[in-house]
Amino acid sequence: MTIKTTLTLSAAAFAIGFSGIAMADNHEDEQREDQALVILTSDSIQTQGMVMILSNAMQQQGTDLHILLCDTAGDLATQGFQSAEAIATPPSNPAGRVKPEGLLHMLMENGANVDVCAIYLPNSEHDEDDLLEGVGVASPGDIAEMMRDSTIPVYSF
Repeated sequence: MTIKTTLTLSAAAFAIGFSGIAMADNHEDEQREDQALVILTSDSIQTQGMVMILSNAMQQQGTDLHILLCDTAGDLATQGFQSAEAIATPPSNPAGRVKPEGLLHMLMENGANVDVCAIYLPNSEHDEDDLLEGVGVASPGDIAEMMRDSTIPVYSF
């Protein structure tokens, strides 16, 4: 084997190795880009409903959702909570009238991770036993890490 052939083969192996690394990095980025953090603090039933409708659309498009409920929006994640009224969905949506807490249940059934803010329980009349099954209490460090991760979009309402 000549030096030229050896160098060519070495260069090709080097390029293939780096393309594999680049592909692995891109695949990891694709997985991370499919995540979103949705922070809901509003007590407005229309805002809560629209957040759940948008979150549902993101989830249907393959986004791995983490929903953080703070302030009075945390009530959506408590047992027995009922919104005062249902909201009408857009004309293209066959659901008709929905309640935000019903949509939240659906999102959770489809794999959304839901937490209440760390300060929600100590500042409400609820305790951890009042939370729906599967709802956790957020760790500020974990939420801050997601917020700082440039590959995870953060939506706040």
